[in-house]
Amino acid sequence: MTDTHLVAMPAERLPGWLDRTMAEYVESRIRAGETRERAEANKQQSLDKWFPDGTPLPEHFVWDVLDGVDAVVGYLWIGPFAPGSTDWWVFDVEIDEPNRRRGHARRALEQAHEVARANGARTIGLNVFGYNTGAQDLYARLGYGVTATQMQLPLV
Repeated sequence: MTDTHLVAMPAERLPGWLDRTMAEYVESRIRAGETRERAEANKQQSLDKWFPDGTPLPEHFVWDVLDGVDAVVGYLWIGPFAPGSTDWWVFDVEIDEPNRRRGHARRALEQAHEVARANGARTIGLNVFGYNTGAQDLYARLGYGVTATQMQLPLV
């Protein structure tokens, strides 16, 4: 077990994080089979919906994930899937490569589940791309169940 804890991401770091995480989102969608144009459109829809003025909606939480010596080792973003909804979502979670497989993601998600529950969430979901088998294993160990599967066959 680690001494992982969550701290609100400072406002001055939020724009850089948002740029970086949205660029990674686009690349993940392309890797999963979308065109760059469709992936960019999905990114813009996400920004317009969840960060309309460049900051997260009021019920959304964007945290730095810190280790036992207060070094930032990753980030986590959760919130309701629709304003006022009791169905919440893990929009993004990532632990920096050198700090993976040390329990940080597990502890961060467990803490996020408690925050969601305390804020009225009845469920929490997430999306994981098919190529990310390590994350799929972690989510299964945390009790997440598969609710949908998308498959694709390249024809060219």
